[in-house]
Amino acid sequence: MNPQSTKSMLRALPSLTGSAPPLGLTGLPEDPVELFLEWLAAAQHREVAEPHAMTLSTVDASGMPDARVLVLKDVDASGWAFASTRTSAKGGQLSACPSAALTFWWQPLVRSVRVRGAVIEASREASLADLRARSASAQNGVDPDDWTLWRVLPSRVEFWQGSPDRQHTRVVYVRDHDGWRIEN
Repeated sequence: MNPQSTKSMLRALPSLTGSAPPLGLTGLPEDPVELFLEWLAAAQHREVAEPHAMTLSTVDASGMPDARVLVLKDVDASGWAFASTRTSAKGGQLSACPSAALTFWWQPLVRSVRVRGAVIEASREASLADLRARSASAQNGVDPDDWTLWRVLPSRVEFWQGSPDRQHTRVVYVRDHDGWRIEN
């Protein structure tokens, strides 16, 4: 395929083809976790495949971004949890630079959620409990001392509702000394 035909093919692909009710800007919850859980429930209701799948973005020692898809393990006031081995590339990157971004994309709803902030390790007990909650085959070959549950402590959470007319709606929660502030 030549570059011109690739460009034409990509331009011809439909985008923003899903649908969801418009995002109202009044009556928003004070905490982004509450809105995230509402959106996650809507994604489950619409039978979005793997609505807990997210892209985890970190940076390596030279500052080069790195991204991969993982599943969200939990979300609450203590953070947005994910797990892997400490000796993985992501584990090394988080050790060197304990910050990350998470991105959720629910195409049928034309919705995205972006989370970014500092990353902390959960307790050893929480990490082992997460490992034990995996299927036997998923535990096979995993060193329990290496398995780590991390939590993103968000400083910013953005909710994006796409629109075919490109009049997208964004709601951004920013953490400040008093809790959360909402920006549009």
